[in-house]
Amino acid sequence: MKQSSTLLIAGLVVALPCLVIAPAEAASKYPTRIISLSPSATEDLFAIGAGKQVVGVDTLSNYPASAPKTKLDAFTPNVEAIAKFKPDLVVLQTSATKAQSVKSALEALKIKVYFEETPSNITGAYSEIAALGTATGHSAQAVRLVASMKASIKVAIAKGLRKTPLPIFHEVDSTLYSATSKTFIGRVYADFNTANVADAADTADSYGYPQLTSEYLLKSNPTVIFLGDEQTPTQVSARPGWSSIDAVSKNCVYVLPADIPSRWGPRLVNFYQFVSSTLAAIK
Repeated sequence: MKQSSTLLIAGLVVALPCLVIAPAEAASKYPTRIISLSPSATEDLFAIGAGKQVVGVDTLSNYPASAPKTKLDAFTPNVEAIAKFKPDLVVLQTSATKAQSVKSALEALKIKVYFEETPSNITGAYSEIAALGTATGHSAQAVRLVASMKASIKVAIAKGLRKTPLPIFHEVDSTLYSATSKTFIGRVYADFNTANVADAADTADSYGYPQLTSEYLLKSNPTVIFLGDEQTPTQVSARPGWSSIDAVSKNCVYVLPADIPSRWGPRLVNFYQFVSSTLAAIK
């Protein structure tokens, strides 16, 4: 059989929790013009050594700073705008607007598509790194990256692990949306043996991001509050009644570094390390 020179990444469901990907039957080359419409995938690609193959990233891909940012929108992809870059591989999120039709349109233009599904846990994040390594010709680098991440995260968990559950609240935005332990974000906190106060409201949202109320937070009385939005501890303490919450009265309200709670790439290590050092300092 004549060897194919294409890399087909569509249509086959790989036994990984976060991806839908079909490798070529006998690919003889790897993509040299990649468009990434996913901030997490962008970080993965550069971390495994595929950065030189990336010719454009979406507007939200702000890390690393050297990533070739464009005006391409990850949420509402424009096929014509993407095609102008003449990519041979496009990383497209399944959650994008009309993702399936965008994928079909790109494939009709003979542009290969890597259909990315948001992982629900860290195993899924590792699987995506491995799959991107395979797709771009950087499998060895991907394996090394995953091994390094696992080692660093293991150390972080050991340092911050609580002997008894510690009540925590993760604020997604100022309207009090949170993340339960069944979400990617929530599972990070769960690894430290915390008691996520949002878990009791889990049935309020099928995706694991319920909107809580001030009354609920006052009653649940978290010991630690992690802010994943643009709020500050000062703003939180000024909310009516919140000065009585343990986390506020004991100055245990922490601003998370920008982006890391919503990225499932190599900077997951930073997320774990931040939570670890925070929890380790609380007696």
